Amino acid sequence: MKPTFSWEGTEPGMLQPLPLDPDAGRLLETIRQDMGGSGDLVIRRFGDPAAPSPPAALVYIDGISDEETADRYISDVLQAAGAEEDGLAPPAAAVASAALRLLGTIGSGDPVPDMAALYERLLSGSAILVLDGSELAFAASNAKWKSREIAESPNQTAIRGPRESFTETMRVNTALLRRKIKDPRLWMESMQLGRMTKTEVCLIYIQGLAKPSVVEEARSRLQAIDIDGVLDSGYVEELIADDRRSFFPTIKNTELPDSVAGELMEGKIAILVDGSPDALIAPAPFFTFMQSAEDYYQAALYSSLLRMLRLLGLFIALLLPSIYIAITTFHRDMLPFTLLFSLMAQREGVPFPAFVEALVMEITFEILREAGLRMPRPIGQAVSVVGTLVIGQAAVDAGIVSAAMVIVVSVTAIATFTLPSYSISIPIRMLRFAFMAVAASFGLYGIILALLLLLLHLSSLKTFGESYMSPIAPLRTRGLADTLARAPRWTGFLQPMLSRRAGARRYRDRRHD
Repeated sequence: MKPTFSWEGTEPGMLQPLPLDPDAGRLLETIRQDMGGSGDLVIRRFGDPAAPSPPAALVYIDGISDEETADRYISDVLQAAGAEEDGLAPPAAAVASAALRLLGTIGSGDPVPDMAALYERLLSGSAILVLDGSELAFAASNAKWKSREIAESPNQTAIRGPRESFTETMRVNTALLRRKIKDPRLWMESMQLGRMTKTEVCLIYIQGLAKPSVVEEARSRLQAIDIDGVLDSGYVEELIADDRRSFFPTIKNTELPDSVAGELMEGKIAILVDGSPDALIAPAPFFTFMQSAEDYYQAALYSSLLRMLRLLGLFIALLLPSIYIAITTFHRDMLPFTLLFSLMAQREGVPFPAFVEALVMEITFEILREAGLRMPRPIGQAVSVVGTLVIGQAAVDAGIVSAAMVIVVSVTAIATFTLPSYSISIPIRMLRFAFMAVAASFGLYGIILALLLLLLHLSSLKTFGESYMSPIAPLRTRGLADTLARAPRWTGFLQPMLSRRAGARRYRDRRHD
């Protein structure tokens, strides 16, 4: 006979709130059938194992529930039920009474009214107590699973500052933030996203610092998401982005709790997704991606020099190959004669124009970079470094490319690594090819025109209602103190323009008060 399922006729993830069968035996069989007799489904019956309908049963998922706590609970129930046998109450009633009374040893016994709620709690790690004759079940939070320990981020290394990073467990991540910001105004709003995954998502902000309009916008965008599953914060980032057609990110992601704490204290909001070690931060203007949490742990002058160096690296990563192509193709008279003679001598015998040279070398380097990322870490680093050197030297010896082009591509690749955020390096790498094509067609004039169009595009972008190029466009001189450079804290250290308390002093020198 074909089994019947409580989810029959519904889409995956969309369960009907069907009432629970008061017969414990039939309810347990329904649960077993609904889950296909899965091997990790554990059903522990109380009382006579041969009875068709036990007085009580405990249901949980092995691997995401604490089995040791469940075993101890069952032992306590059986012991208490035996002590209650005074001849007046039947054993079944004693078992059910003890099971319900002692459920608090696992966790709060929340009532479960229907099948949809039962599966939601069961598959989240709770232990479900089923009582014969009752139209309610009871769920005790008993979640426990193996998780990664807090460790240093492999992707965002720091010379100075905290070494800890987020993990894939939501409560570990929220605890890391609570440790850094011990203020009751640090609010965390939880919600579930994903019809099948039912992933917990947490919207975090400091009440009174974050703009209400930004908080409401973030909340409404999250609540508008209707998707079958959310497995990483990247799902959420893509769905709540301001302009989905733009290459440039309008939401920042980071694995560092200190970075998130610093952004929250500037009036921004953060989003954590259970199962993902990357937190999302918004609003995220363009210059936010050029800053590192480490900037605030170093001397202001040194941090300012590093920021300017990153901006230089940004321009090199974006424009160096295209400038080389434009000058060697259209504007050779701009070069000193000695340098021009050297470049032309190197290009003698090279069968391709400068654009094709650069295109071949850039694509080769991107392939090596991707191969290095996908291979095991020790081997991948060797492949990306040694492979680039060997292929570059072989290409020069074979006369396919000039030595100058190898230098240009190498310097460009190194400049890309100066960008502190990987998400901003992706559009820079993509646009580099567009600038190369423009330079090969129109020279420096084409590069200047493309730059103007790029600046217009960046100026038109918004990040949760704020200007993407803030505080440059529109110009807000007060915000420049922590943009291209970082002003020392003793100068006042004001709240940024994105904060609800913009311009408020964050530092006071009590020695001179």
